[in-house]
Amino acid sequence: MSKIKLSEDFIRSTVKLALNEDLYPSGDLTSNLLENDKVIKIKLISNQDAIIGGLSFAKHAFLLIDRKIKFITKKKDGSFVKKKSLVATIEGKAQNIMIAERVALNFISHISGIATKTNKFVKLVGKKCKICCTRKTIPNLRVIQKYAVKLGGGKNHRFNLSDEFLIKDNHIASSNIKELVLLAIKNKKGKKITVEVDSLEQLRNIIGLKFNTVLFDNMNIKNLRAGVKLAKKYYETEASGNINLKTVKLVAATGVDRISVGSITHSAPAVDFKMEI
Repeated sequence: MSKIKLSEDFIRSTVKLALNEDLYPSGDLTSNLLENDKVIKIKLISNQDAIIGGLSFAKHAFLLIDRKIKFITKKKDGSFVKKKSLVATIEGKAQNIMIAERVALNFISHISGIATKTNKFVKLVGKKCKICCTRKTIPNLRVIQKYAVKLGGGKNHRFNLSDEFLIKDNHIASSNIKELVLLAIKNKKGKKITVEVDSLEQLRNIIGLKFNTVLFDNMNIKNLRAGVKLAKKYYETEASGNINLKTVKLVAATGVDRISVGSITHSAPAVDFKMEI
């Protein structure tokens, strides 16, 4: 799998794009009304219980506006905080802090939101089953979102289409499942092969072939349990398909090795933070 890389250069360039979006073409008209030399100290506080993420992005938002701003973290990415916890302090010129404030909050709210939702799933399934994200991410933000999943204790599925073979329902509908699996085996060149099935009949048609993972898609609990029993001696097993916080524990109890959940990236609510002077 492609590695998630969050270098300083990546963080800086990503934040710079966000600042440009917020400031083009005339800068912050309102903050320019403030006295430029007035120094303030602000507390960054979480308004809810959360897993914290994105502090480096927030820090760079301020530093790209003014290198003299002091952004002092009180927590680390991946740490759990209670409501009303102090997460960081920011000290510097009021005008420059106000310019970067929303961009900084947007990054930590979004990243912390994904980490927090992921962690809720992770806690429900226990240590024997892994929670994985998918490619259902905001375009151009996949690295950030998959980083957030890891902060919450989840695992990254393939990063992109080049990482592994994943033979899905529409591939199968356009061809023949067994022929596709055999072609993937022939051309794998060290890549892993995952095959999606939505029935026990499909599984029986390919069982014994040399691939890595069976992905059970939108199967009921009874069939999923039977499928895992058939496949577990040959393959890693995975479940997917509209799995939520109410159903994930039942799915994990079938014995699957991992569960992929698209909503932890595409529908995670932002964590509410405030900046208090």
